[in-house]
This record gives sequence, C-alpha cells and structure tokens, in this order.
Amino acid sequence: MAISKAKKGEILGKLQKIVKDSASVVFINFHALPVSESTNIRRALREKGVGYTVAKKSLTKKAFSEAGLGGTMPELPGELGIVYLPRLDSSGKAGGTDPIEGARGVYEFQKKLDKKIQILGGVFEGKFMNQSEMLTISQIPGLQTLHAQFVNLINSPIQGFVMALSEIAKTK
Repeated sequence: MAISKAKKGEILGKLQKIVKDSASVVFINFHALPVSESTNIRRALREKGVGYTVAKKSLTKKAFSEAGLGGTMPELPGELGIVYLPRLDSSGKAGGTDPIEGARGVYEFQKKLDKKIQILGGVFEGKFMNQSEMLTISQIPGLQTLHAQFVNLINSPIQGFVMALSEIAKTK
C-alpha cells in the first residue's frame, strides 16, 4: 500500500531528527525475524535507552544523505530497521550512556537468534560505517568492563612489585 506524501514527510522528519539527535545509529536487516521476537528486541533495547524504528529505504537514504555525514552509506538489502541511541546532553555524547550500547544490543540478539537479524552498517562518531566496522564496534566491551580492565592493567605491575617486596621481607 502506498504511503501518502504527508505521511512520507512525517516519516522523513522523524528520520532527520534521529540522524541529528543520535550518538550512534545501526542499520539492521530483520527479514527472517518473527513479530514476537521483534517486539522482544524493541522492548529490550528500550530498557537500555536505545530506540528502534522501521522505515522505507528510500526515505532513510534521503534523510541520511542530507545529513552531511562522512563516508559512504552502506548497502541496505532486505527489510530495514534503524537502532539509534539518542544523545542526552548538548556535547553530542550520550550522557551517562555507553555510545556503543545500541550496536552491542543488536549484536547480542544476532548471536541469540541465530542471525535472524543482521547488522548492515551504521553511523558512529558522525561517519558511516560498513558492516564489518559496525560488527567490530559492537564487540567492544561496555564502559564499566573497559574501566575494570584498565584499572587491572595499572594495578598488575604494582601488585607484582608489592609481592616481590613481601617475599624479600620474609627472607630477611
């Protein structure tokens, strides 16, 4: 069924707002996904503060091409879903939220659902990313995990030094 010009304008406006107000965007193909699973994904992403919408490819391409983003827009085969993380502060960063959360959430569902959904590409830090780049980004651990790994990295040599001093003190 054809969409009226007014409805297309409304959808285009929503997509332009998503482009302008999002810290990151992930394009997904959900061709083999049943409606019940799609609803579960939408709900789980919403709990993490991540949005999910579906739009026509032609309107999506128009909204994203007018945004002046760097790079080349990836190919968008199949049914197109758009997962986006809204910015929460004026600096352009997701305030208090991990900017990779949307991509990571989709990747987790991709693994769980035996690739019934597929990451096609996205937008990260103002540039288009292809499928392989978005898959790489989606596999980066969360901020808390990265902080813990960093602290452990710093602590490890110090702990080794303290253990060595402790052993020296025991021998004397």
